[in-house]
Parts: sequence; structure tokens; C-alpha cells
Amino acid sequence: MSDTRTADVAAIQAVLADTYKAWEAGDAGAMVADYTEDATAILPGSLRDGREAVRANMERSFAGPLRSTSTWNRTLSVRFLGRDAAIVLTESGILFGGASEVPEDRKVHATWVLEKRDGRWLIASYHNSPVHAPAH
Repeated sequence: MSDTRTADVAAIQAVLADTYKAWEAGDAGAMVADYTEDATAILPGSLRDGREAVRANMERSFAGPLRSTSTWNRTLSVRFLGRDAAIVLTESGILFGGASEVPEDRKVHATWVLEKRDGRWLIASYHNSPVHAPAH
């Protein structure tokens, strides 16, 4: 990996870390600070189209069911598409009530698409899906 890619990976990891810190603080505005204006977030059963829609949804969630939660996250891979795009795969989960571990049935795999604009890495898209499909 070139020095540039090493620096890019570090910058991308910093963007994700800032997002996780903002979640822990319950700060929806800070959570989307590194999202593009036209970013999308797809979660099971919902599409959040645009940074403002993501912010508004997270603000409602932080005031309700996600109040006082944090997240557990593990980066699985970072793959570059050209010079200014990257796909990051993570395994994540929400920590409720001060828990330190996420039960296996609540973990998700997530795909983050980031793009470099004006020298800054930004989140253009996010999608997650349960690690383990629910039994039918």
C-alpha cells in the first residue's frame, strides 16, 4: 500500500471514528457532519435519502429508542475504487444500557461508500444488514 493509501485509510478510519463518537454523544448533527449532502442510508425497512433526512431520523432516534446508546464496530476491509472512492465493510452493533458486548443476533454487516471531495473523505452511502438472517 502506498503512503497515500495509508494516509487515506487513516483519514477514512477517522471519519468513521468521529461518526461513532457522535452516536455515543447522541449528536445527530455531528454524526452526519462527514456525510455528503446527497448521502443515502439504507437500513432494513427504510431509505434515508439525503444528509438532512439521515440527521432528522437520527435526532428522533437519539431522543427515543437510541437514547444513551453507543456502538461496537470492527472494520473488516477498506477497498479503493480509483483515487477518490472507497468501500468499507464493517461489523457493528448497538450497545444498550451500558452493555459492553453486542449479542450475535443484533450484529450487522455494513457497507460504507466514501468519496474524496476537495481532499476530504466523506460518507456518500451507508447500508446495513443483519449478520444472521432471522429464522423463518
